[in-house]
Amino acid sequence: MSIQAIPFELTLESLRKGYLSGSFTPEEVIAAVTGRAARDRDMKIWILEPSLERIAPYLERLKAMNPADYPLWGIPFAVKDNIEVAGWPVTAACPDFEYVPDRHAAVVERLIAAGAVPVGKANLDQFATGLVGTRSPYGDTHNALRPELISGGSSSGSAVAVARGQAAFSLGTDTAGSGRVPAALNGLVGYKPAVSAWPSAGVIPACRSIDCVTVFARSAEDAAAVDKAVRGPLAGDPYSAARPLNFPEQPSVWLLPADPLQFYGPFAAEYEAAWERAKQRILRSGVTVKQVDAGLLQEAAALLYEGPLVAERWSDLDAFIEEHPGAALPVTETILCSGARAEFTASALFKAQHRLAEIKALTRQWLRRAVLVLPTCGGTWTREQAAADPIATNSQMGLYTNHCNLLDLSAIAIPAGMAGPKLPFGITLFTVPEEEGNLIPASRHFMRQQDTIRVAVCGLHMRGMGLEPQMTGYGAVFVEETATSENYRLYKLPTEPAKPGLVRVPSGGASIAVELWDMPATSFGLFTASIPSPLGIGQIELQDGRTVSGFMCEAYAVEGAYELTSFGGWRKAMELNI
Repeated sequence: MSIQAIPFELTLESLRKGYLSGSFTPEEVIAAVTGRAARDRDMKIWILEPSLERIAPYLERLKAMNPADYPLWGIPFAVKDNIEVAGWPVTAACPDFEYVPDRHAAVVERLIAAGAVPVGKANLDQFATGLVGTRSPYGDTHNALRPELISGGSSSGSAVAVARGQAAFSLGTDTAGSGRVPAALNGLVGYKPAVSAWPSAGVIPACRSIDCVTVFARSAEDAAAVDKAVRGPLAGDPYSAARPLNFPEQPSVWLLPADPLQFYGPFAAEYEAAWERAKQRILRSGVTVKQVDAGLLQEAAALLYEGPLVAERWSDLDAFIEEHPGAALPVTETILCSGARAEFTASALFKAQHRLAEIKALTRQWLRRAVLVLPTCGGTWTREQAAADPIATNSQMGLYTNHCNLLDLSAIAIPAGMAGPKLPFGITLFTVPEEEGNLIPASRHFMRQQDTIRVAVCGLHMRGMGLEPQMTGYGAVFVEETATSENYRLYKLPTEPAKPGLVRVPSGGASIAVELWDMPATSFGLFTASIPSPLGIGQIELQDGRTVSGFMCEAYAVEGAYELTSFGGWRKAMELNI
């Protein structure tokens, strides 16, 4: 057993395999999580940081549970700090609002019952009022890949905790995109079920009638596993309903916006190009594509924060704000108080609801056996830009997300390649709740079209070896066994555990056995960043003349190391206990 075998990208599959093979234990996984949280403390991911002492009771209860009977046994998850965990403080990112609940939120209770382990309370835009991740007195949550950029919000810490290997999945909430925007900006899947499909008891509301609890994960399959554990009505929760999933099938039609879309921010051109690539990928995939007027969706979105519907947000927090002057951040108070504007009369509210009903009826006609595809975000911002213009930058982040809950749609945000270096791009698939089950096969269809990078591994990352879970954790798929050209030497490095060192030489080399894996391009940057010196990724020449990315070792590190070249590869040498 070794903490080094725990993959950076925690997934249900990689953790289950590791547990079953004895590569690591839940205690070691939590030790890795707490270590990573401490390492990333300056990224402001957590309000209540993972602590072994606090998590210990949940680890202890695993000992009485048969892993085969609990689908989420030993799986660590993060909880947005507007969702209650019994005995843990909840703040909604407002210190004066803090209290300690005596019971779990319904979704947390169901996950723990399935064997999952809560690890901490994640940072958020205060009272879930924001899409940027910079509206918290606990600090701006940094983007997982580029810390100068926003993380997205309001479920900022929830997303970055998964992206930084501190949880296998996390709970967020979503009123206008808070469970989807952070997914796109950090290269994750963000799954938003139909309104009321998951119970909201124990969740501090933003707009109670349209709020959803959501999940961030590395894959659509992991998100679906969480959905299976928590979906279903809760007695006594007035905003909980039975919304069972349909039998999943590939949608008959993929809907794309007819008119050019708007892009914004310092990477607007890169985002627009990424969107064009995503559209071409859909068009080339063989599905039936139709165009629709996305302007109707933006009209509906405007009703949420520019019209009288925003009064619902004020109705839940007006007493606290009025009784605690100065407790909320100025930008939060400005947004909340906008719901009390004099022009937002009962008459105006009903007019907005009537127009919303008309748009909802039209979109339901579009979405019969169909999915609608939009960029999750039209751009992003630096944290400095968001701080300089907090209202406008935040507003633009919701351009393609705000309509969703108002129109009673289900959605899944998925990675769609890179807009630039360490700049993830994502799309969202929308459908009606009656066809929500189709989102997973639709996601799989699109993801199969994505670019991958072929990687050669020559040691511990090969199948059956101790670090194989790292490969599968990054979404890599085994392709074939092959060998390098006769220009390499292989060494056993004096590390703990021992690692192979593959070095290219001008003469006197040999062909060394390697495995080829296909890794999603969206994962490759994080994978390479996790490789410790003196190892790194270089270009490896194969025996058939192909060149692929693969593990290489700096020449200085093999001085005095035991040479394994004559054995033809790491696996053969290990079989002989060399």
